[in-house]
This record gives sequence, C-alpha cells and structure tokens, in this order.
Amino acid sequence: VQLQASGGGLVQAGGSLRLSCAASGRTFSGFSMGWFRQAPGKERLFVAGIRWSSSSIVYADSVKGRFTISRDNAKNTVYLQMTSLKPDDTALYYCAARPAFSGSYFNINDYTNWGQGTLVTVSS
Repeated sequence: VQLQASGGGLVQAGGSLRLSCAASGRTFSGFSMGWFRQAPGKERLFVAGIRWSSSSIVYADSVKGRFTISRDNAKNTVYLQMTSLKPDDTALYYCAARPAFSGSYFNINDYTNWGQGTLVTVSS
C-alpha cells in the first residue's frame, strides 16, 4: 500500500489542524494504521494508532485528549485531528501501515509502509 500524507502547516499555539493520509494499492482495510512524528534532531515517536476495523484506538500520553485518529475505509484514508496544539507538537508527521493482526501499534519496526511526512509547525 502506498501512503500520501497531507494537511500540515503553520498554526498558532492553541489552534487545530487535521492531517490526512490517503492510501492506494492493496486493500486498505487489511492494515492497521499509525501516526508518528519526528521533531528536528530527535527520534521518530508513536502518536496514535487505529485498528483496521476502528475497534481499537491508542494514543501516546502526550497527545491524549487533544488528538483524535479516525479512518474511512471507503475512502482509503486515515485522519489525525489535532487540537489545542502546543509548540512541542512541532514535527514532521508520518502515517504508516502494518498488516492487520500483526505486531504492535507502538513498535515502529512493525510498520511496513510509510508516507512521506507532512510538516506541522506550532508557533508560540
């Protein structure tokens, strides 16, 4: 499956953005999806994950209550709604896919396909 992330931009602290990740190729519903982010000079970290059926959703503690992950299998798209943004949320955001029922949401190495990243910059 090929992934294309979009929706990043510059926003003031306290603002909102919605990221999208469009998938093409193999059956989208056969994959669990995740969002990761990488700040300059830092490692890539897990942000949120969603099961292929949307029956299971997990978040990193740093974004709980502020970010919402969702997916629309009919549109082959996964979303990340981000609210109450903080300067610490500034990063390149990546969407990623892993085969359903395999691996862990949190393990970056379990994801087999990655989008190109979309930049989110939060100003103070």
